[in-house]
Amino acid sequence: MDYKVHIDAGKEDCYFQHVPQGATFYASYQVLKGGDGMCGFAVRHPNGNIVHPYEWRQSAEYADQTSTGGYYSVCIDNQFSRFAGKLVNLYLSVIRYDMWEKYAKEVEELDMNIKNFTNSIQFVERNINDILQYQYHSRARESRDYNLLQDNNAYVLRWSMVQILAIAATATLQVYFVRKLFEVKDNSSKTRI
Repeated sequence: MDYKVHIDAGKEDCYFQHVPQGATFYASYQVLKGGDGMCGFAVRHPNGNIVHPYEWRQSAEYADQTSTGGYYSVCIDNQFSRFAGKLVNLYLSVIRYDMWEKYAKEVEELDMNIKNFTNSIQFVERNINDILQYQYHSRARESRDYNLLQDNNAYVLRWSMVQILAIAATATLQVYFVRKLFEVKDNSSKTRI
């Protein structure tokens, strides 16, 4: 599951994922936008122990290859940032390799010898999951870069407009004072002797 979540300044959000016994659990996050671009990330095992301690980083990941089963808690912490909310890309995945073993046993019961085929399928599935994780990271990097480009564009446009206004005001002021400098005063009421 791929989520984009907004974490308010000074807050912590936790998400829970059920993982069957023997399955592989994978969690990762990447800050896409906001503040200094970093936040905390922690994973708590279903038995209550913190298996991935808090680290103030831009991105992090955690994988448990042989889960004992239960509800994992994934927390994203933005408590160090008092003013800036963060847009975070959160990816949670549960992969059950034991289902392939169950399938292989069913096939053996049918007296079909396709162990090589099953191993090939398992190898392909693991590679597909690796590719999906790589694609997730690529999408997250692309999204972060796009947000950075948008922020930089807005910054440049804002300061360009300020400079244009400053130049226009300066030019108007210069024209006013140059005209005033060459202004001829009409003193017709006074006569010279």
